[in-house]
Amino acid sequence: MAIETRSLIEGQKKLFDAVIRLLADAIDAKSPYTGGHCERVPQLAESLMQRMCDAREGPFALVTMTDAERYEFRLGAWLHDCGKVTSPEHIIDKATKLEALYNRIHEIRMRFEVLWRDAELDYWKQHVAGVDRERLHNELLQRRERLQDDFAFVARSNVGGEFMAEADVERLATIGQQVWQRHFDDRIGLSQAERGRLVSVPARSLPANEPLLSDRPEHMVPWGARKPPVEADNPANRWGFDMELPPYEAHLGELHNLSIRRGTLTAEDRFKINDHIVQTIVMLSGLPFPPQLARVPLIAGSHHEKLDGTGYPRRLKEADLTLADRVRTLADIFEALTAADRPYKSPKTLSESLNIMSHMVRERHLDADVFRFFLTSGVWRGYAERFLTPAQRDAVDVDALVASLG
Repeated sequence: MAIETRSLIEGQKKLFDAVIRLLADAIDAKSPYTGGHCERVPQLAESLMQRMCDAREGPFALVTMTDAERYEFRLGAWLHDCGKVTSPEHIIDKATKLEALYNRIHEIRMRFEVLWRDAELDYWKQHVAGVDRERLHNELLQRRERLQDDFAFVARSNVGGEFMAEADVERLATIGQQVWQRHFDDRIGLSQAERGRLVSVPARSLPANEPLLSDRPEHMVPWGARKPPVEADNPANRWGFDMELPPYEAHLGELHNLSIRRGTLTAEDRFKINDHIVQTIVMLSGLPFPPQLARVPLIAGSHHEKLDGTGYPRRLKEADLTLADRVRTLADIFEALTAADRPYKSPKTLSESLNIMSHMVRERHLDADVFRFFLTSGVWRGYAERFLTPAQRDAVDVDALVASLG
């Protein structure tokens, strides 16, 4: 009976581990751009924690882990992004500002095509009316050149970057004020959700003059019954979340998205991505973990917290963050910086990534002792050899980085 009981327990543990691995693999497989993230982060986190347990001097000389604690840490690392099963991949993988389920730059390009045709029609109408042919030709060329230049600017703005100047935002607004004429009904062929957002919007008689770029009422998707309870004063918030909800669940406005100052994400997009941590904690808190694994939901849901208390989803302070939390946070950030499979950024080299992380230490987003140990232990080198491209594995001045930490 004892042998049979032990065999049953071991079988259940193997099944449990396999289900967790299955979930992590499913999350990676959901997006072609984040494949491997749920595998690489646990491996890096476990390697760093093991090296700390092996240390015989320094700030981590007394760090030890029992087998139960090691298993709990491993589960928390494997499950750290399980909430991403609820995250829309078109937001996680949003490579351009106008991207929703597809890149809406194609709609705007067609509007420019309409204006181009209108310019040609105006030319020929006036030509037939006997207006000076040379003047007409010069005006047509100028209108064509302006349209080409304006569309090229809109297209460049759609790609996103490090910073968008106020003058560029103002130019977008000016371009958007140009008018094109719509001759077809925009209330037919819509989904029920789209029709619902148009209920309070009066239909316009045809032909209708439309702005070239706009933030229309139907672009704003209000929060519905699935509004997440993440605000600190929400009575339904029993997990200790402390986050701010954006005004809308989604904002698809063309000017709103094209005017994003950095990157490609609106505040609504960013919240939807950050919500994966909320869902991770909610999902895992509903599982009947045994006492020795009771902290798995908290371990899995703390890798976006910061030492200065500005992280999410619970704005934990430095005193609330365990060593395991700090190690997993570092592993998640290093993997994200060096990943070569993201559509919205180019992979960074080792030196670039570690320099960025050193700034994060000085801004009190990362733990200084953990990052210093990460540098001097050489864990990053082994990771780089396994997962980084040769072009990313450039020279790193470890001594200079350590010295910069103070």
